[in-house]
Amino acid sequence: MFYFDVYFLILILPALAFSLYAQYRVWSTYSHYAKVRSSSGLTAAQAARRLLDRAGLFNVHIEAVPGQLTDHYDPRTKTLRLSDPESRSVAAIGVAAHEAGHAIQDAHGYAPLMLRSAVVPVAQFGSMLAFPLFFIGLIASLPALMWAGILFFTGVVFFTLITLPVEFDASRRAVQILQESGTIVERSELGAVQKVLNAAALTYVAAAAMAVLQLIRLLLIARDSQR
Repeated sequence: MFYFDVYFLILILPALAFSLYAQYRVWSTYSHYAKVRSSSGLTAAQAARRLLDRAGLFNVHIEAVPGQLTDHYDPRTKTLRLSDPESRSVAAIGVAAHEAGHAIQDAHGYAPLMLRSAVVPVAQFGSMLAFPLFFIGLIASLPALMWAGILFFTGVVFFTLITLPVEFDASRRAVQILQESGTIVERSELGAVQKVLNAAALTYVAAAAMAVLQLIRLLLIARDSQR
């Protein structure tokens, strides 16, 4: 992945800078609003439970997960995992609502989520094999291996792209259900929730941009090697 070439300088370094900026935005925004207590006094876990119950998703369980901002929804086990379930901040509640949005997507059979779940094994397999195959093929002058690596990495790119509508829709649902509930966060706090979710969304945009530019880089290297 870090084989140096002119395309790395032109394409990947700007993408890395964008990724670092996105990470800074999400951490700084979350840290700021993690200090702002929700007027409802609910914890993130309590807020998520209310939202899930409101949607009729009584079968979805909530549990803690180690780490920071490691929150996620597992559609296989119908489990919503929160990294800070006892926090009463608008930041933690916003993230919990976002994950509840994924659970609602799952319950409604939201097509992009179903597609992303199906592509996960392909993306995991591709992320392990793509670069070794490509650069072994480059060094050994074996174009077939290079193109196999590109094909595997294309699956990774597709995964990052299909993730965008899934995450944007979950954030949209989060804000909507918080607004409709009216008792979890005040209207004046919705702006803070949106800022946290928008910052988080930027990290997915950065990941997609990095993946697309890496694919372009591999294609250009492959083209040049065959001249």
